[in-house]
This record gives sequence, C-alpha cells and structure tokens, in this order.
Amino acid sequence: MTVGAQVKQTLSSLKGVQSTLQTFALNSEAPEAKRVFHEAMMITEEVISDLKRRVSELEREEPEYHGF
Repeated sequence: MTVGAQVKQTLSSLKGVQSTLQTFALNSEAPEAKRVFHEAMMITEEVISDLKRRVSELEREEPEYHGF
C-alpha cells in the first residue's frame, strides 16, 4: 500500500471516528459526557482538516498518489 493510500485510509477511518463521537455526544445524557465527546469530535475535525491538506500536498507533489 502506498503512502498516499495509507493517508487516505487513515482519513476515512478518522471520519468514522468523528461520526461515532458525534453520535455519543448527541445520545449522552450526562452534560459532562456530552462536552467531552463534543470536544473530542472537534479535535478530530482539526486532525481531519490537517490530513486533507496533506492528501492535497501528496497529490500535487506525487502524481501517482492522485485519485487513490
């Protein structure tokens, strides 16, 4: 598996984690739990954003990674 494919797979996995954290935040009854899940979801969003930028860089620098 290429580096580009691994980064994209990681990005996809993180999107799933973010979705799960959002579900936990919405379904939790305890305010503290809601807050913690929401904060974790927001941190995950930052990581996702960073990885998206990295994928763009990989695709621009290494044409063979484009479209994976």
